[in-house]
Amino acid sequence: MADVDVWFDGDCPLCRREIALMRRLDRRGAIAFIDVVGDGTCPIDRAELLARFHAREDGRMLSGAAAFAAMWRAIPLLRPLGLLARNRVVLRGLEAAYIAFLRIRPHLQRLAGGRAGV
Repeated sequence: MADVDVWFDGDCPLCRREIALMRRLDRRGAIAFIDVVGDGTCPIDRAELLARFHAREDGRMLSGAAAFAAMWRAIPLLRPLGLLARNRVVLRGLEAAYIAFLRIRPHLQRLAGGRAGV
């Protein structure tokens, strides 16, 4: 069983690239990567999973920056950043950056040749 479950949008070229990098860094196999589009298992509403990044760590569902931080904690190289994100001020800053990214994500997806409807 994985330490962290991560759900991602397999139709999003940006997401696929990010997950490919995380898979390479996850040499211990501590993360279960689940394609929301290709897999029928969704612990919450599929549209909600597609709208924001989600992860489950220690049985808790996390989204946005908190989900990224959980994924980072499972990867030794990124663990310090994930631990730093346990600080509320740091996590708030990361969440603000994530929300800003979500605003431009459809444009970036179009540039990368993917769908922009999400």
